[in-house]
Amino acid sequence: MGFFFEQIHQMNYWIIKSEPVKYPWHQLVSDGRTCWDGIRNYTARINLREMRVGDICCFYHSNEGKEIVGLAKVIREVYQDPTTTDTAWVAVDIEPLKKLTKPVTLQQMKAEPLLQSNDLIRIGRLSVCKLSQEGFDLIVNLSEC
Repeated sequence: MGFFFEQIHQMNYWIIKSEPVKYPWHQLVSDGRTCWDGIRNYTARINLREMRVGDICCFYHSNEGKEIVGLAKVIREVYQDPTTTDTAWVAVDIEPLKKLTKPVTLQQMKAEPLLQSNDLIRIGRLSVCKLSQEGFDLIVNLSEC
């Protein structure tokens, strides 16, 4: 009898930002999945390249609202961004998981010591940010209060 060992993927957590006038949460829900493209920041590109299938993303409405409104999952890993011919830029595909019970505002996150070092707080314009599991758990808990 043989045993098959599957490489265990440690789940990572992310914050992805979108302006609600360009691509709101409800549009992702309606579409069922989307290509997360158009990223033109070097740090965000590095983060996209680190995303793996199954990773969880907090969907943040930037500019208007300034709040995390839902959770999405990476369903396709990094590939050439279809919005450009420049092979340096990449995209991933995501699908919605769930709308948060209550949005978590930027003001709430700034008030949490655990999130003070997060790039969403430190580098406000970064569109794809890493998030620790503890930070993710805190955001989910804040959404349920």
